[in-house]
Amino acid sequence: MQSTTYSLDSIRSDFPVLERKVRDNKPLVYLDNAATTQKPIQVIDAITDYYKNHNSNIHRAVHALAEESTEAFEATRGKVAKFLNVADTREIIFVKGTTEAINLVAYAWGRDNVQKGDIVVTTEYEHHSNIVPWQLLTQETGAELKYIDIDENGELMLEQLDEYLATGKVKLVAVSHVSNVLGTITDVKEIIKKCKNADAKILIDGAQAVPHMKVDIGNLGCDFYAFSAHKMLGPTGVGVLWARKEILEKMRPFLGGGDMIREVHKYETTWNDLPYKFEAGTPNVADVICFTAAIDYLTKIGMDNVRNHEIELTKYALEKMSKVKGIVIYGPKDPEKQGGVISFNFKDVHPHDVATIVDKNGVAIRSGHHCAQVLMEKLEVPATNRASFYIYNTKQEVDVLIDSLDQVAKVFKL
Repeated sequence: MQSTTYSLDSIRSDFPVLERKVRDNKPLVYLDNAATTQKPIQVIDAITDYYKNHNSNIHRAVHALAEESTEAFEATRGKVAKFLNVADTREIIFVKGTTEAINLVAYAWGRDNVQKGDIVVTTEYEHHSNIVPWQLLTQETGAELKYIDIDENGELMLEQLDEYLATGKVKLVAVSHVSNVLGTITDVKEIIKKCKNADAKILIDGAQAVPHMKVDIGNLGCDFYAFSAHKMLGPTGVGVLWARKEILEKMRPFLGGGDMIREVHKYETTWNDLPYKFEAGTPNVADVICFTAAIDYLTKIGMDNVRNHEIELTKYALEKMSKVKGIVIYGPKDPEKQGGVISFNFKDVHPHDVATIVDKNGVAIRSGHHCAQVLMEKLEVPATNRASFYIYNTKQEVDVLIDSLDQVAKVFKL
């Protein structure tokens, strides 16, 4: 049941790290949430409880601890499925993160379905994890990699996708649901519709979407969807690949080893049922189990409330930042069209210098290429600064950021 109120004070009290003082005893202002979010005490306590009371391997033994751990692990799979409106839990594959999920598809599906002369399509604002696997695949198979360009507002030029699909050669379109740099929310429903009409598969990188808005995979219509736990209050080292059961059943295993097999003989092996065919070896048991606490936390708040809070905060930040001297802001500049991510630069000021100055005020932002160098080339910059918001951030913290950016403008006499 979703919360009808959004109590920032109550939420912030659940995050011990937000009480930290850094850099000459300045209060921490954490605005690097697109990289990873902080963890509430509920998740921290769940991890401690697991190792204190339940630690065991899973799917292998019949003793009490093994049964408890196995039940909790599979309960998380069910929790993820419900969170995403997925009817069949066998379609939920646990991986290390979004990167591994996309590589799994590239190797286990791509190498059997993409051939010389075929086309794989991605976009200019993708994270490297949704570019490099397709570079490797197309180089190996002789297929061609195409990009959908972005316009001056940081939005995709979807007429290019129409041109690619019209060739009849597109096997896969791989796009991010939300850009990790520009914050642009991709019109995935329109892209999915276009792909279905052209008989092309569609993969969505949801790393920046699932933590921030309601994602209904059951009604989305895509073929593959990937995201990570650590960007939504959960532990690092846990991710999810969702894929259609009929596709997974035809795919070869990604990794070979324990638990992904049914029988192993000297020269022949048969595979386990879904989802275990793709979960070789001992998984990240503790962190998968504790991911449940993160999902429960967000469910209690309500994803509509999460999204509304970020829209309000992003709108406030954009209005304030636009008045800072010398600043250049990239992306849509419309909080309704973007996630809680704002990338910016100062003319002739290196982003690392900006990040260093704001860090002295306790403000944590990201500076660099954000694993999106193709986009940096498009923007004709080596790097940008990025402020990204989440459920515990406040307008007062945005004000601290703005004061820090004003200092940047003064230091460099902009």
